[in-house]
Amino acid sequence: MSDMKIRFKSSLQVANGQLVLRGGEEVHAAAFLHKRELLLDSSLLDDARELIRIFSHEMFHFVWQRLDQRARASWERLVKTERRNRVRGELGWSAEMRKVKLKNTTGRIWKDYICESFCDTAAWYFSGGQQHEEFTLTLTARRVRKRWFDNLIARRRLPI
Repeated sequence: MSDMKIRFKSSLQVANGQLVLRGGEEVHAAAFLHKRELLLDSSLLDDARELIRIFSHEMFHFVWQRLDQRARASWERLVKTERRNRVRGELGWSAEMRKVKLKNTTGRIWKDYICESFCDTAAWYFSGGQQHEEFTLTLTARRVRKRWFDNLIARRRLPI
């Protein structure tokens, strides 16, 4: 497995899925899975709690990419159950913005949502479940997701 590169840069912005110098939406980080590179906004160096949350989220994009199909399917079933039960909220902006666009459980938006909900949940999990304005998922659903992650971690090493 090749090494991973982690870099910091100021004023990260994205437009149409690409990093841009100006005129884009500000973001905290970007993960380049095929290049095995993680780019974090240097402003995160001033806020350790937020750095841990964002770093965890981005690292779990690498985990999701290499996670076995059985674990991915299990996560998808969990999220589909939440959807059927009309569970409100999410554990991060990345998943929340996709969740509000969902019309069904197929297609690109659904796949993106499943991935982002996994990564946002990992960020919440590894931040110790602390309070954050982006943590809006119900407490009951948080407990279910925590148990799912407890089981994932207890059963295997996480692939990155």
